[in-house]
Amino acid sequence: MSNIQIPVSVLNLAPIREGQSAKEAIEAMVDLAQATEKMGYTRYWIAEHHNTPTLVSSATSILIKHTLEHTEHIRVGSGGIMLPNHSPLVVAEQFGTMATIYPNRLDLGLGRAPGTDMMTANALRRAQKDSVYTFPNDVQALLTYFGPEELQSYVKAYPGVGTNIPIYILGSSTDSAVLAAKLGLPYVFASHFAPRYMEEAISIYRDRFQPSPYLDSPYMMVCLNVIAAESDEEATFESTTMQQFFLNVVRGSQTPLQPPVENMDHIWSQPEKAMAASMSSVTLLGNKDSIRKQLTSFQEKYNVDEIMAVSYIYDGNKQKRSYEILKEIVDGK
Repeated sequence: MSNIQIPVSVLNLAPIREGQSAKEAIEAMVDLAQATEKMGYTRYWIAEHHNTPTLVSSATSILIKHTLEHTEHIRVGSGGIMLPNHSPLVVAEQFGTMATIYPNRLDLGLGRAPGTDMMTANALRRAQKDSVYTFPNDVQALLTYFGPEELQSYVKAYPGVGTNIPIYILGSSTDSAVLAAKLGLPYVFASHFAPRYMEEAISIYRDRFQPSPYLDSPYMMVCLNVIAAESDEEATFESTTMQQFFLNVVRGSQTPLQPPVENMDHIWSQPEKAMAASMSSVTLLGNKDSIRKQLTSFQEKYNVDEIMAVSYIYDGNKQKRSYEILKEIVDGK
């Protein structure tokens, strides 16, 4: 049996639940950060999405600062900052400022996608050229801004110089695996919504990894869905909230996070079900024993260095309990 005692972390898209205001969604985000900090989770990352009325994660750095302010020691970061939307210098200044206020608690996960549709991406107005292609250079610029002053050019990020904020490459394709390996950076794969290239990306990253000043050997993180409960039946029922979340994505509809339902077949068509299921295929689901078995077989196959869990559960207390069950499993309880 492989070792499943690995670090576990949290990704939060900061969804608005049915009946919640945006302010209440932000409060729920902080509440979950405080709870998972007490459980001993390693890091708590917040996503970036724009023009999405069902998520409050558009000004990610502000939410990170707010979470840092209301927690004590858990690492807080971005899952991720979508670089096509931002000038690297502005990101360096924002994160450098946060790292100055909250030293050794900040992570910077970087994504290549805009995290929105093209019209919204244009409205974010970083540049008219396609800044997706400048991603490798933008990552390099950030590594430089956070590094020693003597290796920098005229333009510097104050504060930011010398903060050495850890940078993680996020991805859902093999391109990001190649880049993370080449730069010698930790790599986080988005299996929670785009699992298709996971296996290939993991092996490319490990095969091509080049040691760097930041990392001696590959550090592979996988983000996946976790719905844990006291029984398999309860977990299956609660998972219908996640299924409705992915149905929302498939339909392009804008419905807040929904309570669980008895039967999804009244809601979705077979093609919609198939699409939603393919997006959420990397999910740990069930009671403690079931999840332990699923995580063990996942680790026997992939042996990743860290798991980052997303739990779309409507009831906040049940969501916390889901994270608690996962933590107990990796702690060997």
